Amino acid sequence: MTATDKDVNAKKGISSQKISLDSPSLFLNRELSWIRFNARILEEAQDPWHPLLERVKFLAICGSNLDEFFMTRIPRLLKKVNQGSVEKSTDGMTPYDQIEATRREIIPLIKKHAECWKEQLVPALSKEDIHIRKVDELANEQKHKLREFFKNMVLPTLKTPVPDLAQTFMNNLSINLLVLAKDAAANRSYHVLEVPTDHFGRLTKIPKHEYQATHFNETESLESELVFMEDLIENNRDLLFPNRETSFYPFRITRNAEINIAMDESSDFLVSMKNSLQNRKTGFASRLEFDRRMPDQLRETLANMAALPSYLLYESDGPLGLVDLWQLLETNRPDLKDKTFLPNISPLLTPGTSLFEIIAKRDIILYHPYDSFEVIINLLKEAAKDQNVLEIYITLYRMDSKSPIVDALIEAAKEGKKVTAIIELKAKFDEENNIKLTWRLTAAGVHTVYNFPNFKVHAKLCLIVRREKTGITRYSHIGSGNYNAVTTKIYGDIGYLTARPEVGAELSDLFGVLMRGLQKEDFKYLLVAPRTLKIEILRRIDREIASHRKLGGGYLAFKLNNLEETDVIKALYKASMAGVKIDLNVRALCCLRPGIEGISDNISVISIVGRFLEHARIYYFRNGGEDEVLIGSSDMMFRNLNERVEVLFSVPDPLIKHAILENILRIHLRDNVKARRLLSDGTYIRVEPEEDEKRINSQSWLIENRGIWHENAP
Repeated sequence: MTATDKDVNAKKGISSQKISLDSPSLFLNRELSWIRFNARILEEAQDPWHPLLERVKFLAICGSNLDEFFMTRIPRLLKKVNQGSVEKSTDGMTPYDQIEATRREIIPLIKKHAECWKEQLVPALSKEDIHIRKVDELANEQKHKLREFFKNMVLPTLKTPVPDLAQTFMNNLSINLLVLAKDAAANRSYHVLEVPTDHFGRLTKIPKHEYQATHFNETESLESELVFMEDLIENNRDLLFPNRETSFYPFRITRNAEINIAMDESSDFLVSMKNSLQNRKTGFASRLEFDRRMPDQLRETLANMAALPSYLLYESDGPLGLVDLWQLLETNRPDLKDKTFLPNISPLLTPGTSLFEIIAKRDIILYHPYDSFEVIINLLKEAAKDQNVLEIYITLYRMDSKSPIVDALIEAAKEGKKVTAIIELKAKFDEENNIKLTWRLTAAGVHTVYNFPNFKVHAKLCLIVRREKTGITRYSHIGSGNYNAVTTKIYGDIGYLTARPEVGAELSDLFGVLMRGLQKEDFKYLLVAPRTLKIEILRRIDREIASHRKLGGGYLAFKLNNLEETDVIKALYKASMAGVKIDLNVRALCCLRPGIEGISDNISVISIVGRFLEHARIYYFRNGGEDEVLIGSSDMMFRNLNERVEVLFSVPDPLIKHAILENILRIHLRDNVKARRLLSDGTYIRVEPEEDEKRINSQSWLIENRGIWHENAP
């Protein structure tokens, strides 16, 4: 426990004496933890170590994450508030308390977003000849070209403003302009204009010629001058409201995006899902954002229209809808982006040799994006054409729009293979894409399974059944990441390839469970939620405690996205109290309080936020020297362990276990550049290298040493 933790505990009055492990003082609030994760992302936008456009990307991610928070988490709390619920969270807060607590942290965060954009990023972009202008600052010739573009291209797409606000519906997350208009007789009217970002983007490039399209053009010079679309509209107000004095105020409504699936016995789940998605467009309002210049009276008018209380109103001194800044990443400036690198192709994967032959001889670990995802793509392509392949089974959660994986599955079906895809229609914000994917695969002859109304299939699994001279061989892939060729370039994910018959048999049984509802619990290598995974994790933590008491040297190290499940946290507290050392690398939200004397002073928690999104799940148990390493899809959250099909896999090969531990997990745990340490009060501080300690940015180290984990492979 650090000196900082001791000070925090003293102030909070936290002591291990006679304290119950159910005490709210031992848990951090999940909503606040999520907001603080976004504060760490903002730090990356402020960090000049990143290339400039990557810093813009991090700011866009800040906006996107807050949007999702107000579309999902806040609506859940609001429903409880409206129902009069005073049910307390694990840390002792009512739903209303949590909304208020998150608001107190979001308000300064929004201020920092605006300051980062205006004071850091905009001036830095300008130095690189990417100028974000105000229309009224432009030369007359530029204004004229923009006006002609607006008149001929933008104006026809704008909906006629309705002078009755009560009849105006504001779409979720659209950028709107509230217009106050006065005629010569001083009569007032109010109008709402939706900014047509879908057609033209949020940022408009100043055209070189009249009527020129405004999308970024890679053939143009490196210099760019851009204006926000809402500024362009406001500066051509006379074309919209001739002979009237007008004032324009940007605002934005966020709506509940949670969907309830209405089904009866005769319902097809796909049809019910599609019908339920329509409700997302008209969900109740959960946030109102507005420009700080908006008068109080207009704020109140909009809030009343949206039926929003004051604690869901947020003003900003910067651009609304930060997610739209992703558009700047389209700029053809590779000098302002991360340097590309060639992912490793394992030397075990000999060119020209069948992947089936290679995997049949040895297990293979893949750590993306440092290892190429082309291995998995090529495996499925080979399976599609291989006459000896009989069946392919795969889970699909979030897929890229032009997926080579999907193309390979369709090709396999055309070649007469039995192909089964388990598709999760409820993957949040990917529901429509997955409905279309289901239709496409079904039309191509792929057997699609999607009827899981009560839980999500989040496991990442692929099984290929092949006829060989010695009989049937099953080739298995189990991982933490989606079969998505785009995200595997930016997400840190781990996967395992094996032809071990015992693993293939278990995976075959599991696909049988998913397809036919068969019941099987006795897996040796697979831990499967919602039936056995939590039980098995708790059993392994208890095993570590028993081993430590007998032999000493107890140690646990977990790498995951989120840690929230109460029973798992309490089990980790018990292990810490027994003397087991615990290192946790938790990327996003963490509800465990480390550093509480006598309870969690043997637990260290770090979060790594960097170039790649840390998405791998690795669980290590020293087990008295009989090391066990689990990898797979599951975080330690209530939803993962109780409401989803998740799989963790016990790595069978001792050399690969050693490689994962030494060259992946421990490298992340040694990060002292991009890691932040969680203190017992829920705040984070940067991990600083000790005197004479080498600086380690784990992601940079893994790029430089990519493939090193294959050197120790069998």
